[in-house]
Amino acid sequence: MSVVVWHEAECGGYEADLSLWEDLAAERDGPILELGCGAGRVLSHLRRRGHETFGLDSDAALIESLPNAELGDARDFELGRQFALILAPMQLVQLLTGAVDRESCFRCVAAHLAPGALAAFAIVEGMPEPVDPSPPLPDTREVDGWVYSSLPIEAHVRDGEIRVRRLRQTVSPEGELAEELHELSLRELDATTLEEEAWRSGLAPAGRRVVPPTADHVGSTVVLMEKEA
Repeated sequence: MSVVVWHEAECGGYEADLSLWEDLAAERDGPILELGCGAGRVLSHLRRRGHETFGLDSDAALIESLPNAELGDARDFELGRQFALILAPMQLVQLLTGAVDRESCFRCVAAHLAPGALAAFAIVEGMPEPVDPSPPLPDTREVDGWVYSSLPIEAHVRDGEIRVRRLRQTVSPEGELAEELHELSLRELDATTLEEEAWRSGLAPAGRRVVPPTADHVGSTVVLMEKEA
C-alpha cells in the first residue's frame, strides 16, 4: 500500500508531459506500451482518450489494479506482440545502471515495435536551475485519515549520477509522525548518447521533443527512435 501511495504522491500530480504523449499517440494508429508504467498516470490518461494501452512495471504492487499491465523488467521482457508506440516517461532509462542495461532495454523495445513504429524516451540532461527559486512545497496525499508528505530537500550531481533526496513524512489519524529519507539516483545521460546506444540496438533517430520545466519539476528531453520499415 505505501509503495502505491508514495508513487501517487510524488508522481501522480505531474502533468507537464501529458500533452506530448497525447500528440505522439494521435500520430500513431495502434496499441501503446508504457515501460515503467507505475500506477498508470500516463496509461490512464491515454486510455481515457480512446487509445489501446498496455503497461510494464517491475513492481507488482503498482500495477495490481491497472488493466492490461504486466510484471516485468524493462531490460528483458517478451510480451508476444508488437506496438505502434512505446513510451518511457519519467527518466526510466536513467534508472538503469549503465550502457549495457540500456542497450538491453533498447533491443527489447526494437523487438516489440512494428515496422515504422516509434519509441519515446524522456531524460533529464544534467541538473538545471529551478524555475522558481523559492523552497518547494511538499507533495501530499491523504488516504483513510493518513497523511503522506514528500518534500524534495536536495538534488546534486556526483560520480555520474543525479541524486535526489526527499523527506517522507507520514501522519497517522491519531497525529503520530514518522519520517524517513528517500534517495533516488538517475544515471547521467545525454540525448546523443541515447541515440547512439539505441541505434546500435536496431533503432533509428527520429527527432527530439522538449517537455518544459514547471515550478515543481525540471524539464526533460524526449528522444524519439524509430524502427525502420
